[in-house]
Amino acid sequence: MNAMLLPMRAGRSAVLLALAAVLAACASGPTENISLIPAQTAEQTSKDGLFTQPIKWERGKPGCKGECPKLELDSIIFPGVPRLTELIDHALATMTDIAGNSAAPYSTIAGYEDYFWKTAAARDSTLLSARTRYRNRHITLVELNSWMYKTGAAHGMSATQFLNWDNDHQKVLGMNDVLQNGARPAFEAALQRVHAQWLQNHPDAQRDPEGFRRVWPFQPSENFGLSDQGIVVKYDSYQIAPYSSGQPELLIPYDQLQGVLRPEYMPG
Repeated sequence: MNAMLLPMRAGRSAVLLALAAVLAACASGPTENISLIPAQTAEQTSKDGLFTQPIKWERGKPGCKGECPKLELDSIIFPGVPRLTELIDHALATMTDIAGNSAAPYSTIAGYEDYFWKTAAARDSTLLSARTRYRNRHITLVELNSWMYKTGAAHGMSATQFLNWDNDHQKVLGMNDVLQNGARPAFEAALQRVHAQWLQNHPDAQRDPEGFRRVWPFQPSENFGLSDQGIVVKYDSYQIAPYSSGQPELLIPYDQLQGVLRPEYMPG
């Protein structure tokens, strides 16, 4: 079990490091003391958000016959924001590095495709996808997903990374950008409370509460997404629950984040 967890965590760290490079380029947050989150769900509309176009294809290894490795992409591009498009491409490519190899010989999906055809076994398969989970005039939340199957494995391995994009300042928003100074412990306490509520509805946790908590203890996460209802925190398989639980999501409502989030990230 630990051997499976380490590659996923290392891969997650690689993605976060890639996004950190963008954060360093634009470290300042919003200066206007106005809410960037609409007060009503109805105000979350595609027409107010960034324009997107789909990019989708499925390919087999060139020249291969019989059982062949496959690569699939189901993503989006932002024609008006090439920087965001490039970042999504780079982040998805980074998420294929499940072994945590920081010196991967590629940094784009095109580079990964070339590497994949050279190294993949007959039944290897990779699916990379991106979609907008939430968007308004000011904020775009993109969910990045990777699923990889290695020949001979019991099942495929998946990973998810949220990318919160500030439309106005053309930058990625990290945890420190949305939390008030010194509020990280309060945020983690709120996350732990909703985790406890999530356990109450989890069948495996209900059958053996103590055993479940011992094997799958709570852990904080920086994989967060802004939404119209609150902060969504998503975990990869095996992080806080067994593989059969998929990728758990925990939602912290905004009313539990008073004094925790910066005012501009609370609903108007």
